[in-house]
Amino acid sequence: MTAPTLEPFVHPALFYQGEKEYLRGTVPFIRDGLKAGEPVAVAVPGPNLALLKTALGEDAARVKFLDMTDAGRNPGRIIPKVLRAFADAHRQTHVRIIGEPIWAGRSSVEYPACAQHEALINPAFQGRNVTILCPYDADRLDEHVLTDAYATHPLVISGGKERLSTAYAPERVVARYNQPLEQPAAADELSFRADQLPNARHFAVGHAARLGLSGIRLEDLTLIVAELTTNSVVHGGGSGTLRVWAEDSQVVCEVRDQGQLNDPLAGRRPPARDQLGGRGLLLVHSLADLVRIHTRPDGTAIRCYVTRY
Repeated sequence: MTAPTLEPFVHPALFYQGEKEYLRGTVPFIRDGLKAGEPVAVAVPGPNLALLKTALGEDAARVKFLDMTDAGRNPGRIIPKVLRAFADAHRQTHVRIIGEPIWAGRSSVEYPACAQHEALINPAFQGRNVTILCPYDADRLDEHVLTDAYATHPLVISGGKERLSTAYAPERVVARYNQPLEQPAAADELSFRADQLPNARHFAVGHAARLGLSGIRLEDLTLIVAELTTNSVVHGGGSGTLRVWAEDSQVVCEVRDQGQLNDPLAGRRPPARDQLGGRGLLLVHSLADLVRIHTRPDGTAIRCYVTRY
C-alpha cells in the first residue's frame, strides 16, 4: 500500500446518498473556503451544479462553476483544463475544488479513463496547496466504482466521518486500467510511414466524413489524426497503423505504433513555457470526447472518440 500524503495536497472522496447528504458534504466545504478567503471552484454534473447554486444563495456568485458533463466529458482533459487551470491561477494561496468526474451516466467505455484520472490527480498535485473533494453517489454508482475510490483517494468521507483509506494504491489503479482495447468488428485501416502522413490524414478525413462527421467535429478529428500520426513517425518507430470506424454516435480513430508512452500524465500535465514537445497529446485530449490509451511492451495504442453532432 502507498502511504497517504495528506499535506499540503488533500484529496478526499465523499460518499453520499441523496441530495441532503450531498449538500451536507459540499456546502460547508465551499463556505469554509470562502470564509477563509480561498478561491473555490465547483466542477460537477449539471443537476448537482444547480443544486449547489440554489443552496449557496448569494455565496454562489463567489464560486467558479463548471458543468463537468461538458468540461470533463473527456476525463483526460480534467487535470489540465479544469483542476490545474484553476489551481495554477491562484498559486499564492490555498485552493479548494469540488470535482465530480464519475456519475451514473458514464459508460463502461469511459470508466477506465475516469478511474485513471482519479488516480493521477495524486501525482499531478503532489506538494501543491490544494484540496480536491470528489463526490461519489453511493446509491447509483456500481460497487466496483466505490471500491476504486478507496484506492484512488487517501481520505474517505462517509456518513459524515472522515478516515484514512487503508486501500489507497493509485498506481495499481493506473496499471489495472491499462487495458487492451477491444477491437471493432470492422474498421478501415491504413499503414503509414513518414512520407505518407498527408495520405494518412486524407484517409481519416474521408472515412470520417462518410461516417457522418462534419463541420468543426471533422476539423477536430483532422487535427487529432495529424498529431497522432506525426507522433508515431517522430517517437513511435517511424511508422504506425491508423484505423477509423463508427461506434454508436461517435467516430473513432486509433493509431498504433512501436513507441513507449511511459509517463501516465502525458497529455494531462500542462507543459512548461520553455518545454520542447509535450503539447500534441494535450491537444488531442482537448479535442476528443474520450481518449483511451493502452501501453504494452511492443508499443502503444491511442484511441480517440469524436461525437457526431
